[in-house]
Amino acid sequence: TVIDGNFLFFTTVVRNLLPSITVTPSSPIQTMAFHPKSLTAFLAAASAFSYVSAFAPPSQPSRKQLTRVNVATGIPSVADALNIFGGSPKNEQEPEQEPERPGALIDLDGIAFSGLKGKALSLTTADFPDSGTVRKVIPKDCFQPETAKSLGYLSVSVVGTVLCTAFGVAALPLLDPANILTLPFWLAYSTVTGTVAMGLWVLAHECGHGAFSKDRDLQDNVGYILHSLFLVPYYSWQRSHAVHHRYTNHMELGETHVPESDQVPNEEKLYDSIALRKSFLDQFGDENGIQAWAAFQAFLHLVVGWPAYLLIGATGGPDRGMTNHYWPNALTEPKQPKKELFPGNWKQKVFQSDIGVAFVAASALAWAACNGVPEMMAMYGGPLIVVNAWLVLYTWLQHTDVDVPHFQDSDHNFVKGAFHTIDRPYDKMDPWGAIDFLHHKIGSTHVAHHFDSTIPHYKAQAATDAIKENFPEIYLYEPTPIHEALWRVCKGCASTKKVGDYYIWDNGDVKEELLETSESY
Repeated sequence: TVIDGNFLFFTTVVRNLLPSITVTPSSPIQTMAFHPKSLTAFLAAASAFSYVSAFAPPSQPSRKQLTRVNVATGIPSVADALNIFGGSPKNEQEPEQEPERPGALIDLDGIAFSGLKGKALSLTTADFPDSGTVRKVIPKDCFQPETAKSLGYLSVSVVGTVLCTAFGVAALPLLDPANILTLPFWLAYSTVTGTVAMGLWVLAHECGHGAFSKDRDLQDNVGYILHSLFLVPYYSWQRSHAVHHRYTNHMELGETHVPESDQVPNEEKLYDSIALRKSFLDQFGDENGIQAWAAFQAFLHLVVGWPAYLLIGATGGPDRGMTNHYWPNALTEPKQPKKELFPGNWKQKVFQSDIGVAFVAASALAWAACNGVPEMMAMYGGPLIVVNAWLVLYTWLQHTDVDVPHFQDSDHNFVKGAFHTIDRPYDKMDPWGAIDFLHHKIGSTHVAHHFDSTIPHYKAQAATDAIKENFPEIYLYEPTPIHEALWRVCKGCASTKKVGDYYIWDNGDVKEELLETSESY
């Protein structure tokens, strides 16, 4: 994340003068591979660099400087570089250079970098095309759900979940969940069954988006049943999740994982995340403290987070007040009453959704009353907690990393929000790509999904490939292995500070090396 101004100038001159020299950005060291024929030109560039450096004022630590981030928008042209020395070559045969698209001007103080290396921070509103331009590059077939294919994928997830459940039922007489000694087995069972059942949630999610089938009744019935099994009100979540898509990375009106901001008075916060993180560091030391803070954040998000969101709108948009997915009216006075979460006819749909959830919840309570809480938790509650953890993991990492910004209303639009979604290498979580298969590639093709959520998951890869090919400057793919990326986010995404038009995660109180991850990717 530390970029020296002289070094940027030097690499700019070298890259433009010497096409045979490859300058590869890698944090924190930049490496160059030289072609033998380029040695003379390289020495000339080095001399010029030394001359400029000798008369330059002493530089401050670059993390304190206001730096133009050009990761996505390229470097200055040859003519621009030569103008530094007072002139440019006269060559009428040289093709006309494209206009420079300068990157964003960002104060890098307190900002850490992920595997994106600041790419999202380099983008300005002008870099994003309109919705129609993006839609034109995606194959038209991608927008057409196929009922038979959707039902086929549903059958895979249903059969997998049923097989896991049957195995659990068979184990009950041998391994009584009430016996504490059997806890390791039932924890493993919950992990496996919940991981498989997450595929059902992904397909339920597609029903809510209209990506499962053109048969609206079939789609809503499948979605309603699956959501109810997970204790999630179908129509309530259908509405709130559509709002999440409309206002992705929006500071006031976003839904889920809207970060804390330094612009909000402390009395309006449940707690000050930066101050709390600092207390962990002070109490346990930097290294142990940041690990303890990360564990605390992981627990809050992966275990408590989903129920808290459904019940009190935790991490939802602050301008809608406190919300509840089982009750249509805001629990506190919203700052923007016209932007309430469940307007008009949605209020009645919330109550319709509650019927299915109430039936499943009552069944679980009856199960616990008849066979005991340990059995109910082993067979249902444990896997449900794992499904919820997967759900939060995907949503959190799709929209959060240390160098991915959020925006206020005046600087936000739909396309800009959608392209601040992050695709990640879930296909590499295991040697066989089994998790990505079981979860229908929900995390590795999510940029396309956020641009148009009616694209079914089995066509999302084609849409993703089209977006990557046509808009490489703005497409975000973060290559860090998932477990490392999660731990970096747990450590480094506590609260944001306003820098220009951006809200960026503030890590000024954390040593950079504590947020670094492996670069083996």
